Amino acid sequence: MRKFFVSIALLTALQLQAQTSWNQTYQQYINQYKDIAIEQMQRYHIPASITLAQGLFESGAGRSELARKGNNHFGIKCNGWSGRRIYHDDDERNECFRSYDNAYESYEDHSKFLTGSQRYRSLFKLKITDYKGWAKGLKAAGYATNPQYAQKLIDIIQLYKLYRYDSAKDYDKFMAEHTKSTVNSASLHTIKIFNKNYYVIARRGDTFKSIADEIDISYKKLAKYNERDKNAALDEGEIIWLKKKQTKAPKDYKGRLHYVRNGESMYSIAQKYGIRLKNLYKMNHLSPDYQIRVGDTLRLR
Repeated sequence: MRKFFVSIALLTALQLQAQTSWNQTYQQYINQYKDIAIEQMQRYHIPASITLAQGLFESGAGRSELARKGNNHFGIKCNGWSGRRIYHDDDERNECFRSYDNAYESYEDHSKFLTGSQRYRSLFKLKITDYKGWAKGLKAAGYATNPQYAQKLIDIIQLYKLYRYDSAKDYDKFMAEHTKSTVNSASLHTIKIFNKNYYVIARRGDTFKSIADEIDISYKKLAKYNERDKNAALDEGEIIWLKKKQTKAPKDYKGRLHYVRNGESMYSIAQKYGIRLKNLYKMNHLSPDYQIRVGDTLRLR
């Protein structure tokens, strides 16, 4: 039987490391794609934990050649495929794999592949929370030849607590939609969440327009959310908020103060906590022309 998926021999060192110890790269991948996995679960009844674990394992947390060059996160080969293709050495040299415009298409095709095959039909009789049954069932149905495949998925799910997503009733539509408009998932900024908002860290050469094009929003709006001119230069390492900032810091900052350090400004502090600049001035009873000094203390909510 011709295999559909990347063999265990090609797994990266990153993949192998992640089986036994927590890995920041894997966690970033989870943060980036968990909402797609939950959406797919609600539509196709495949546990989100299984989808994430397979995506992590097959793609090396999005760093495999197939994921980087073809947005193929599940190693699905070309059998029965009429779309774009990418060629890669696997069991044989220069084998044909499916290629996608973005990671979302890969996740969608993975769901359709499982639901459309008689081979995996029995899995859909299992409870959505039975990730162990799904992992063992995938192996038994011939999803992969690695004898440890089921246990590898189970280990990933337990290490990163992916089973909690199998009970999710909703998902973050902003994060799910974001992947539909991005072409190369490997080059994306990691979207992080803080203070009921989203942000990315600017890289060297980034502009409001380049980040906005990636996120698929107006660069004028992006600059406005960050209280800057749309043509302002961005410094490497800057926090760039993707939605309008909050009026104060999160609840767990109640009673906490920020001690001003050398090089900080009211603006940089407002950006750090995702607070609108005028509100930071207001809650500290300061006028907009006040020049802060090292050692000043600022309320955050």
